[in-house]
Amino acid sequence: MSRLHVDGHQPMQAEGEPPFTMDGWVDTAPFEQYLGIEIVEAKNGTARLRLPFTVHLAQGAGLLHGGAITALGDTAVAMAIKSLLPEGTRFATTELTTRFLAPVREGVVTARAEVTGPEGRTFYGKAILSDPQGREIAHFASVFRVAQGQGGDA
Repeated sequence: MSRLHVDGHQPMQAEGEPPFTMDGWVDTAPFEQYLGIEIVEAKNGTARLRLPFTVHLAQGAGLLHGGAITALGDTAVAMAIKSLLPEGTRFATTELTTRFLAPVREGVVTARAEVTGPEGRTFYGKAILSDPQGREIAHFASVFRVAQGQGGDA
């Protein structure tokens, strides 16, 4: 879990002391914690995360917002990648796609992610997101790239 050292609503500053710390390499950053994302497991290029549907995550019709669903998929793939990389490796999402299959009206959404790679500095990730009844509500796919000089450079 991340711990904020400043008011989380103030603008982010690139310089100076980091405004937060995290308990470990495979951990939720402030954004994921703000959404309520929980890491259940991350190992061997796979991850399972959960997101409780709270009122703050509802869109206008009262359904779970697609941005929250996408953030859960993206974070699940990132944790699967972290389970393979040395601590401190910098990487980022370069492409993502979410295919929404069914609405979520309540409960906890689970994301099960797996990654392939690396191919050079590139990882490919997929996640299946399900509602509490096990019904698939979204398919997520992404491409991540490790920063130059962090390994995998050809």
